This record gives sequence, structure tokens and C-alpha cells, in this order.
Amino acid sequence: MTTRLNIAKVDATAYKAMMGLETYLNDIFLTPIQKELIKIRASQINGCAFCLDMHTKDALKYGETPQRIFLLNAWRETDLFTPEEQLLLEMTEEITLIHQKGLTEETFQKAKQLFNEKQIAEVIMAVITINAWNRIGISTHLELLK
Repeated sequence: MTTRLNIAKVDATAYKAMMGLETYLNDIFLTPIQKELIKIRASQINGCAFCLDMHTKDALKYGETPQRIFLLNAWRETDLFTPEEQLLLEMTEEITLIHQKGLTEETFQKAKQLFNEKQIAEVIMAVITINAWNRIGISTHLELLK
């Protein structure tokens, strides 16, 4: 599969706007590993090979274990993830699969138990951002970085 187009070159303004979201995410409360778990899980759901490749490698660089990455798709079936990580993954799934139920009231209430409103907003923005990158990667057939 070859890349259809390079949005960074074809529409630099749009790409710069997306990079603005990435810059914003650098300063939120989530740890680098938590951010990568969100990115990997959303990318698994969306089937974005480019993002899966990038973010699993990044997670390993930040100290994530291969076992947790391998089992991320089945996080509910393990005790490898903290309650906070489980909530982040649940939020990621519900927001990514927005057409099913969206972010449910039950999950939102759980989030309010662990996070303040600004932190909840930051999680939502992190999930939205990787979903946008997934759609760019899939739509343009981004090739894996070698």
C-alpha cells in the first residue's frame, strides 16, 4: 500500500492545527505511558497500522512492558492495569466507539471519582486527538516508519 497524499505537505495549515493539539497534550496530567495506552487502544479499535506501530514503539521507549501491550486489547480480562488505567481505557473505548453509546453516564461518574473536570477534559481531548490521527493515517494510507 502506498501513501495517497501527505497532508503535512498538501495542507500545511490543517497539519499545523493537528500538531497544536499534540503540543497541548504534552502538558496534560497524564503520564507518557497513560497517553500511549490511550493511543494504542484507540488505534487498535480503528485499525490504524501506522499509529499502532508508532505508539507501541513509543510505549516501549517510555518503559511500558511488552506483556501489557500484547494484552491491551483484552485489558478487562487481566489484572495488569491499575483502576485509573482501566478507566482511561474504558473512556477511550466509549469515545472511540461514539456511535454505540458514547461516553456513558456510568463511565463519566467513575471519571468524576478519580479526576477533576479539567483532567476529564484532558482525557477526552487525548482520545479525540488520536482518533483524528487514526483517521488521517487510514485515509491517506500512511506507510509504516522503518
